[in-house]
Amino acid sequence: MMKKGKFLLVSGLIVLLVFGGVFFGIKLTSNLGKTDKQITAESADKQLDELYSKIDVTKEKPIKGQIDLDPADAASELPDISKFPLTVEGTGNTTVEIFSSTEKSGKGKEGWLNKVAEDFNASGASGQVTIRSIASGTATEYITSGKSIPDAFAPSNELWGEMVKASGVESNLIEKRLVGNVPGIVISKKKHDQLIEKYGAVNAKTILEAMTEDEFAMGYTDPFASSTGLNFLITGLNAFDNKNVLSDDAVKGFESFQANVPFTASTTLQMREAAKSGMLDGFVLEYQTYTNASDLKDSYEFVPFGVRHDNPLYALGELPAEKVKVLEEFAQFAKQDRYKELAKKDGFNGLEEYQSEMKPLDGSTITSAQKIWKEKKNGTQSIAAVFVADVSGSMDGESLNKLKESLLKGQKYLGKDNSIGLVSYSDDVSINMPIKKFDVNQQSEFVGAVESLQANGGTATYDGIVVAMKMLQDELGKNPDTRPLIFVLSDGDTNQGNSLKAVRPLIEAYKIPVYTIGYNADLKALETISSINEAASINADTDDVVYKIRNLFNVQL
Repeated sequence: MMKKGKFLLVSGLIVLLVFGGVFFGIKLTSNLGKTDKQITAESADKQLDELYSKIDVTKEKPIKGQIDLDPADAASELPDISKFPLTVEGTGNTTVEIFSSTEKSGKGKEGWLNKVAEDFNASGASGQVTIRSIASGTATEYITSGKSIPDAFAPSNELWGEMVKASGVESNLIEKRLVGNVPGIVISKKKHDQLIEKYGAVNAKTILEAMTEDEFAMGYTDPFASSTGLNFLITGLNAFDNKNVLSDDAVKGFESFQANVPFTASTTLQMREAAKSGMLDGFVLEYQTYTNASDLKDSYEFVPFGVRHDNPLYALGELPAEKVKVLEEFAQFAKQDRYKELAKKDGFNGLEEYQSEMKPLDGSTITSAQKIWKEKKNGTQSIAAVFVADVSGSMDGESLNKLKESLLKGQKYLGKDNSIGLVSYSDDVSINMPIKKFDVNQQSEFVGAVESLQANGGTATYDGIVVAMKMLQDELGKNPDTRPLIFVLSDGDTNQGNSLKAVRPLIEAYKIPVYTIGYNADLKALETISSINEAASINADTDDVVYKIRNLFNVQL
């Protein structure tokens, strides 16, 4: 084997083989009968072994800790509601607060409801409104858990409203539609033409069929948090049994297409970044976002699916008559022609002809569908995840305490069927816990290992990642049908050991997503690591870090 960048002379021929971004220059005779993928894997394994052999790795003796077997308390993990901004604040004697989905209560073309609310408050109506911008899934959690219940709720679609109703919170529909929108699958024009040629039409049903046949690679967003993600889940189940989305046939159908879903994103932004890499043929998005994105309109076709996102308005709880009156006045105010025109300028009220073919579902059915997704989203594929914890001197104090809190609270969402390992690093690297099934014993060792972490020394982040990759490759050797994941918890300030330049080709070759969680961190450095294979990066310097990590684990584990 010669070093990268040199030529190999064999029988008078100069053979230059470049593969995987790892290294090249393999003897011609060693390539006979092998694919590029095999060559890349062999080269990556050799480079990984070489890097690993130069790292001082200590295997720690297991330490058992006291585990908490009580179920997770979702309400306690939600941050204070003040975390989510008031985008309009009413000041009248009778003021109603509305939790509104973010695509209509944000800034610019996502601020339609704010403009309506500001004008309403200045109109001399019998009361005023306050708008709090919060994603529909998150708002539903606050409401159904009882953590924070506003006067009214304006989610993206009716699915969330049904879930609120099923939770026992009194919910009364004030307006079925404040402003029109449609969820859809955004498909590259080339792939769209291919699907037309084969299936004769492109719709949710044919796309799901193509996914089941492994002919179409698409991603979607977390159905616990995203309106479009939840809608796609329901649409998928309904496609396989439109009489009962919870039937065995529906669940088997879901498993068949889910097996060929390469990517589930925590957010729409993460999904769009993944699409830029070219790894996806399509992804879910609302029409309002699609129509405002010129780069998407030029390269992608929009295929609607599921129930419409017509932004209903619900009154919650036993509101006094004067507050109900304000909500009714506000709903009528929003229907004026000038606000319909404003909505069109902002990308709403498009595809008005589209109507859902699905029958209405009750909230308990929708909640059960979410549970099916959580239980079945990985199909028969097992998951092996290694947590890589920074215990360098710069992490001492608050950062390490937050890291421990993140792992100790987040471990309730790791899943008993998954295999988990733990690595810590400073100058050198310690394997605190080898990869094993996350049963009660492994959970106890995880808690004990996390509690015993202490900070000192330098920061060899990429050495920690190398050790994690070595552990995962060894695990894949024993269990090939395993999806590997790495979670790095760090302040991002690397000053020892391997560099990103040395390790990046391995991360690319193995295609292991590296999720990063930053504590008082160099966030750009961590985001760079995560972006290699389209993973998420979380800023832990907020009071909602446990909530963010819980959502991340919920999607990926």
